[in-house]
Amino acid sequence: MKIALIGNPNSGKSSLFNVLTGMNQKVGNFPGVTVDRKVGKFHLEGKEATLIDLPGTYSLYPQSEDERIACEIVHNTKHVDFADAWIVVADATQMRRSLLLCTQMIDLHLPTILVVNMIDLVQNVEEQIDFSALAKNLGIPVIPVSAKTQAGISTLKKALLQPLSPSKNTFFQIPDSFLASIQKIQNHFALPSPYAAYQLWVARDSFSHFEPKDFATYFSNIAIQPDKRLISNEMAVRYDRIDTLLENAAPSQETYAEKWTERLDKVFLHRIGGYAFFLAILWVIFQLLFSVAELPMGWIESGISWVQSLAHHALPAHFLSDLLVEGLIEGIKNVVVFVPQIAFLFFFVALLEETGYMSRVVFLMDKIMRPFGFSGRSVIPLIGGMACAVPSIMMARTIPNRTERLITIMVTPLMSCSARIPVYVLLVGLFVPEQSVLWGLINLKGLVMMALYLLGFLMALLAAWVFKIILKYKSDGIFVSEMPVYRSPRWQNVGLTIWQKSWAFVSEAGKMIVVISMVLWLLKSFAPAGKFEAVEQKYATLMENAPAQKDSLTTALQSEKLAVSYAGMFGKVIEPAIRPLGFDWKIGIALLTSFAAREVFVGTMATIYSVNDYDEENPKNLREKISADINPQTGKPQYSVPVSLALVIFYAFAMQCMSTLAATKRETGTWTWAFVMLFYLTGLAYLAAWATFNLASSL
Repeated sequence: MKIALIGNPNSGKSSLFNVLTGMNQKVGNFPGVTVDRKVGKFHLEGKEATLIDLPGTYSLYPQSEDERIACEIVHNTKHVDFADAWIVVADATQMRRSLLLCTQMIDLHLPTILVVNMIDLVQNVEEQIDFSALAKNLGIPVIPVSAKTQAGISTLKKALLQPLSPSKNTFFQIPDSFLASIQKIQNHFALPSPYAAYQLWVARDSFSHFEPKDFATYFSNIAIQPDKRLISNEMAVRYDRIDTLLENAAPSQETYAEKWTERLDKVFLHRIGGYAFFLAILWVIFQLLFSVAELPMGWIESGISWVQSLAHHALPAHFLSDLLVEGLIEGIKNVVVFVPQIAFLFFFVALLEETGYMSRVVFLMDKIMRPFGFSGRSVIPLIGGMACAVPSIMMARTIPNRTERLITIMVTPLMSCSARIPVYVLLVGLFVPEQSVLWGLINLKGLVMMALYLLGFLMALLAAWVFKIILKYKSDGIFVSEMPVYRSPRWQNVGLTIWQKSWAFVSEAGKMIVVISMVLWLLKSFAPAGKFEAVEQKYATLMENAPAQKDSLTTALQSEKLAVSYAGMFGKVIEPAIRPLGFDWKIGIALLTSFAAREVFVGTMATIYSVNDYDEENPKNLREKISADINPQTGKPQYSVPVSLALVIFYAFAMQCMSTLAATKRETGTWTWAFVMLFYLTGLAYLAAWATFNLASSL
């Protein structure tokens, strides 16, 4: 049995999906687009059922890419996700709005169940909503549930086991003057209902999946051509019917959650206090990101270092043993060690979305964004860019204006994504001491991390303003955003989000980091014929003549061997270009490899500094190894404060993610804008790093 969930955004549809399927679900993308496709399995009295969570939509007249996907599946009986039964998920606190979509599904003659979710938010729900009367008036089963408390879930499963037929009720009567044309369209395209033909007729641009070769020709021969006002007329008719239906079944009454929402919004949406609260939220997030995640990171690093020590001691001295210990295991460590911080970041983002506060952030930022060529709608991709630029660029599809959408795409990579977290954590620790101020309330590292995120946001605004001038764009649209009632988070949703995003980091970026780590270890471990031997012979003679300096000579030997290796040769080719930034050839290697993914920088540096430098009695972590590196020209630490600052600024702005470039090409339809993004961000990063290095060096 194939069942589909459809409903408005913020109706709790995904929560219901998670309750029914648990961990037995797969998340991917619909073919050809990056809209989430969630499919899961669950059991109905021993029989396995497939559950599909469709993208949220307010009606069957799509206004965005997400809504278009949902509508296509509803209308296309040949689609792989077309269901045997349809569950319309309604918000118990927003019945009028939710029933619009439900009445459309009924008029399509689809076997439908209405699930009224979030009943836990309605006081005395049985007195306020007459579910029996609602079911009778709609002609379909109506099941009250709470995905949060799981109330009503067993009743829903029982309803799905019963024979399910389309409702005999009709909520929108097609005007008589159109019936003949609609009947012809229904017959010609073999549609299941007159209403499906009506939708195709009045909004055929939104339903391109119906289009055969003679689509345009066929409709040009229809005697009566539709007027777009027919859609608004239909909405008015439906809401009149819905108001009548709800008059007795669910009389309008302010809920307990709505009362609290109104009170809280006076604070959270205050024209001054609202922004202060949002900044405070960001401050708390980044303080906890360092302080709380540091403990599990230490455990992971110590545990894997212990495994390395064990393997180094147990395995015979051989090339493959070194590859396993210093290449493979080291690469794995540099992936897994950052999972706690990435998990914490997604925990906070999911928390803001679950409670309903994220919608308030969108509203607050709308006025700020307008002068820079944005609307509040652009905030969603930009904030999403703090997790990953790739899906955020895809989210820009919800922006109707093409120029605004392009500007949003071009500046989204400036937002500090989760891939930058490993880089920030490593570099910030080099120049910021482990210190707290103001009675221990403020961690300096957390403060710098927050500053980097704010810097990315401010630079995104500046870049957008420049693009606005170049593209001669004036933002004059109206932005409408839904603000759901505040509610306590559904912890299962939060947990699944953390698991899915963290696993995506490990399985996608992680594989790349491990592979590149091993390749770099090979490049560092081999050199042109005779190079290593000559260096070893040179230092063997020096050690024989000065045995007291054996330790310092050993360090110099390791550094010189790295310099003559294939990796060193590669880094030295680009060293003249990056020397003005204070960077050496080792950093050059990491900069180039991290074009595959920003977080590869950490794996690259770990591999570079672990060559022939493994001490099983006293394993050093990566930051200690980097801090101990000496610049042979100055005799001072290579990673001074100016160099470390310049490097972190470079990574704050640089376009070092091939996946982002590919997503930009797909969304803009041309490589031109992808290369514009690459060159302007790389140039911006270079200039900013150069200015930072020189300014910091002069202080």
